[in-house]
Amino acid sequence: MRKISSVAKAWWDYTTLDTEMLQEAAKITAADLTKLSRTGFSVKVYENRDDFFLAEALEYIRAFTASTADHPKGICGPIGPTEQLPLVARIINELEIDVRDAHFWGMDEWIVDGIEVDASHPLSFRRADMELCFNRIDAHLRMPEEHLHFPTVSGLHEYSRLFDTVDCLIMQGGQGETKHWAFNDPPERREPFTELPPPADVYRQQGARITDLHPMTLIQNARTSGGGTVYNVPTRALTVGPQETWKTRQISIWHPGWHDNPFGMRLTAYMLHNRIVDTSVPMSLLSEHDDVVFHYLLPNFGTCDTEMH
Repeated sequence: MRKISSVAKAWWDYTTLDTEMLQEAAKITAADLTKLSRTGFSVKVYENRDDFFLAEALEYIRAFTASTADHPKGICGPIGPTEQLPLVARIINELEIDVRDAHFWGMDEWIVDGIEVDASHPLSFRRADMELCFNRIDAHLRMPEEHLHFPTVSGLHEYSRLFDTVDCLIMQGGQGETKHWAFNDPPERREPFTELPPPADVYRQQGARITDLHPMTLIQNARTSGGGTVYNVPTRALTVGPQETWKTRQISIWHPGWHDNPFGMRLTAYMLHNRIVDTSVPMSLLSEHDDVVFHYLLPNFGTCDTEMH
């Protein structure tokens, strides 16, 4: 039987892993990062915010400009980080780039009372995507509304099906404190997985869905988007799943340094480098994808030194 979580006894998470492995991951230095690259897993580093977020924005531009009416393509993008989104719109407008054939999938959305929140909700992911990016693109250059795909309760099947008919070139995301991408959180500690977390093949069967959120995810979102008001953060969400993720050509994860902490940014790189897969760390499942890239903003990589402040 594995350890009980240090933070949420009814859940699986990285605190249930072997302590020796956690300590090895904590030793990784900034100089070690690019050495963790291997076939199928690349690590890129950036010295300043401008380079970091410009590179992230250019992934949108490359995906959008690759799309044609006959061969539709697109990108699946996150809310967190978001600093790249206004840059995407500005590049398109300044350079007069026609992206009308392009497609976009929003990664996730909050659920309240069994239905997705609408754009009037202050935490709405759709609202953020539209206000920070798509509504800023000049109308004669912008893709039509039907090319913007956001998960909804009633439209979840169609949202997922589009990954079979439109080529998703990149799934771009951040990393949460539970080491998730999108809202693919660690699972609850339920039968038949009370002594060990579910195996990877079971976790990977999940497609786009409504999911319960790990307590750490609630606290993280309250910290980053609500000044710590955990009571305002919904406990359930819609999310893109592993099934859709594995239909995407490349997974691109961006570590600016304020969504996850210095230890978390090390742990997942360590696990992907060593091909260690454990569903208590959902990001580790990406070890089995053919093309994953981690991007780090070096000044915010931090250390795992233990000290009183």
